[in-house]
Amino acid sequence: MPKAPAIDQQKLLDLQAVDIRLAQLAHRRATVPEQAELDSLLAERRRVGDVLVAARTLVSDGERAVAKAEADVAQVRDRAARNTARLNAGSGSAKDLQGLQHELESLVRRQGVLEEAELEAMEKLEQAQFAAAELATTDGELAEQAEDVTRRRDAVLAEVADEERAALARREAIASGIEPALVQLYEKTRAPRGGVGAALLRSRRCEGCRLELNASDIAALRAAAADDVVFCEECGRILVRTGESGL
Repeated sequence: MPKAPAIDQQKLLDLQAVDIRLAQLAHRRATVPEQAELDSLLAERRRVGDVLVAARTLVSDGERAVAKAEADVAQVRDRAARNTARLNAGSGSAKDLQGLQHELESLVRRQGVLEEAELEAMEKLEQAQFAAAELATTDGELAEQAEDVTRRRDAVLAEVADEERAALARREAIASGIEPALVQLYEKTRAPRGGVGAALLRSRRCEGCRLELNASDIAALRAAAADDVVFCEECGRILVRTGESGL
């Protein structure tokens, strides 16, 4: 049976308390609510970003379409203006002037069609620009929200880190005051038991598994020396005996 001074065994309870707190802090760090909120915001921002890229592509396409429509209309207007000037000058034969008149009439009709196409292209561009502007606003709002959540998350993590550093310093101080062999036994015992390697025996009940010891176990504990390191028969944790143990 392993042996260690009773006072060292009782110090295991302080060490265990610190280890439990460290486990709680690790869980808190891994489950910070702000992180889940931030992940959701970033996912939504990626979705909006993809749609925004598509919307801006439509704006670029629309701008090219409007530019082409404007160029087409300008070309027809210039041709019509030249024909009008020649007709007004009356230069050329009657046949030539008649041909210019027919072409001018055709250009006027063509200009009307092109102007309708230009108007349609401008309307589509305006719609695309409006949609892109709304998406850009939404993206900006999501970015601001993400920055705020990031600040809050970082504040929580900094608080956890500070407490962890303090707990680790306390753990080192406690462990340094316990026989190394007992600390090693404690570490070996707690590893497969959810991080709990030592438990107080209070009123004949193991505080580790919360089960009351039977009469034969109590008798064995009574017979054990104060420096004997004893274990709970149910959960296998180191049982720390104090004046509360009821022995």
